Amino acid sequence: CPPRWCHDASLKDTLSDSDSDMGSTEQLDQGSTDTLANGCRADSEAAKRLAKRLYNLEGFKRCDVARQLGKNNEFSKLVAEEYLSFFDFTGLTLDKALRTFLKAFPLMGETQERERVLIHFSRRYCQCNPEESTSEDGIHTLTCALMLLNTDLHGHNIGKKMSCQQFIANLDGLNDGKDFAKDLLKTLYNSIKNEKLEWAIDEDELRKSLSELVDDKFGASSKKVTRIVDSSNPFLDIPQALNAVTYKHGVLTRKTHADMDGKRTPRGRRGWKKFYAVLKGTILYLQKDEYKPDKDLSEVDLKNAIRVHHALATKASDYSKKSNVLKLKTADWRVFLFQAPSKEEMLSWILRINLVAAIFSAPAFPAAICSMKKFCRPLLPSSMTKLCQEEQLRSHENKMKQIADELAEHKLHPVEKSLKSKEAEEYRLKEHYLIFEVKELSSFLRKSHFLPSVISNQRRGKLTRERTSPFTVPNFDISSGPE
Repeated sequence: CPPRWCHDASLKDTLSDSDSDMGSTEQLDQGSTDTLANGCRADSEAAKRLAKRLYNLEGFKRCDVARQLGKNNEFSKLVAEEYLSFFDFTGLTLDKALRTFLKAFPLMGETQERERVLIHFSRRYCQCNPEESTSEDGIHTLTCALMLLNTDLHGHNIGKKMSCQQFIANLDGLNDGKDFAKDLLKTLYNSIKNEKLEWAIDEDELRKSLSELVDDKFGASSKKVTRIVDSSNPFLDIPQALNAVTYKHGVLTRKTHADMDGKRTPRGRRGWKKFYAVLKGTILYLQKDEYKPDKDLSEVDLKNAIRVHHALATKASDYSKKSNVLKLKTADWRVFLFQAPSKEEMLSWILRINLVAAIFSAPAFPAAICSMKKFCRPLLPSSMTKLCQEEQLRSHENKMKQIADELAEHKLHPVEKSLKSKEAEEYRLKEHYLIFEVKELSSFLRKSHFLPSVISNQRRGKLTRERTSPFTVPNFDISSGPE
C-alpha cells in the first residue's frame, strides 16, 4: 500500500503507526530468544519479566506500553495479564479504577488495539472485585461508555453535551441484554462530569504531535498545522487543524431540520440563517463574517461548526419551498438544509462534502460485546482514517456487502407495520439505518471508484490528474476540482 493518509490533505502523516517503525517494545534484553513481533514464544516467565519492565519503565517509554498490550498475539496477551497484575482495583468504583489505570500510560494506537487494552482492564477489574454483579462484558461496555462520555463532556465537541438521561438511554439493554442500575449510571455520569478522565502524556509523543503540513494554495512550508489529540478519549481524538486544507468556501443559508438521533428540531430553532461556510479538513465551519484564511475562529464559529465524517450530502428533492437546497445528514443523524446561491454551487458543495467523507471517514467501531437485543447504531469515529488508499476503498466495499446482506436478511423477517410495539419500533429503526447506510456507502464508492487507477499512476511515478478525479494524489487537492 502507499503511505498512510495524512490527517490533512497535503503531506504524509508524521504520526504513522507503521509496522516498520518499531519501538523499544520490539527489542528485548540482549541475547533473549523471546520476540514480541510475532508472539511465537508465549513464555510466561519472559512475559513476567517484560511486564515488570514495562510497568517500571525500565528501558521503555510510556508510549510503548499501549503498543505492547494492544497487540493481538498470545505472548502479548500474557504480557498484558502480567502487567495488569500490578494494579489492585479491589474495592474501587469503576471510574476510580479507570482513572488509576489511565494515569500509568497514554492509551494510543489503532482503535482495535485500544479496545484490547480496555478489555484487559475490564478483566482485571472483575478479578479484583469478584462480588461485582456486572459481568466482564458489562464492565467492558461501561468502560467504553465512560470513555465516550468523557469526550462528549470535556472534549472539543461541537453541539449540545450529552445529558445524564441520554447517557442512561444509550446503555439500555447493554448489560448482557438487561439494563444497568440507574443509580450506578447516574453516579458514573456525575463522576465524569465533575472530573474529566486524564492519563499520562509521553513527552516524545507530545513533541511528535506537532506536524507541519502544507496547504497547496499557499506554497510549501508557509503554514503550520497543529494536530491536537483530545486526550480525554482515545477513541475519538479530534484533529483540530488550525490551518487545515480549505476545500470550499462560500455563502450558504442554513436550516436545522433534525437534532441528534433524528429528533425533529423544535419549531423555534428551525429558521433559515445565512452564513459564510468554509469546508476545512473534515469540518464545515459556519461563520458570521466573510472567510479570511488568516483569521482565527471565534467561539460562535466553533459552536456552529458541523463535522462531516460519515456524513451524506444530497439534493433536497423533497423540499420545494426554496430552490438549490441540499440536505446534509451527519454521523449522529442530525439533518441540516442548506440553500446555495445557484444550482452549480449546490452541486459543488454536495460533491466536496461527500468526497471528504468518503476519503477520510474512519471505519466504524465494533459493536459492544454483549447479548443485546435492542438495535443500536455503531459508533462512528470522528478521527480521520489511518487506512491507506487501497485499504480504504476495500473497507467501503466490504462494508457495503455486509450492509446489503444484513438488509436482505432483515427484510426476510418483517414485522407488522401497524403494530406499535417496541419490537416493531426496533425493526423500523434498524431498517431506516440500513437503508441510509446503503445510500451513504454507494456515495462513498462512487467517489472512490477512481482510486485504483490513481494508485497505479502513483506507483509508476505518474502524478497526473485523472479526468474523473477532482483531486490530485498524493496531495488530494480537491479545492480546484470541477464545479
